[in-house]
Amino acid sequence: MAKQQRVKDKATENSSGTITKLSEEEAVNALVEQLIGRTGARGEVTQVKAKILNGRNKGRSMRRNVKGPVRIGDLITLRETEIEARRIKGGSKVRSV
Repeated sequence: MAKQQRVKDKATENSSGTITKLSEEEAVNALVEQLIGRTGARGEVTQVKAKILNGRNKGRSMRRNVKGPVRIGDLITLRETEIEARRIKGGSKVRSV
């Protein structure tokens, strides 16, 4: 019999002082501004720079990893806007708007 894994809920504190779970926040739309490069073990993930369209971080531009086909101008839905992806090494081919 396999050992059951315990998962801790990640919680953040709002500006009003109340604590909410990351999973309770609503999904946020973002616009793909720039394709930075391919990453992942087999190159299956594309790193993009996306501009947040609504929510707490509205107007912020952040680096995210996207799995699947993506082009400049696409709308992507982000479950959270707190974590930014690490920069990939040797991202010389950069496409922008």
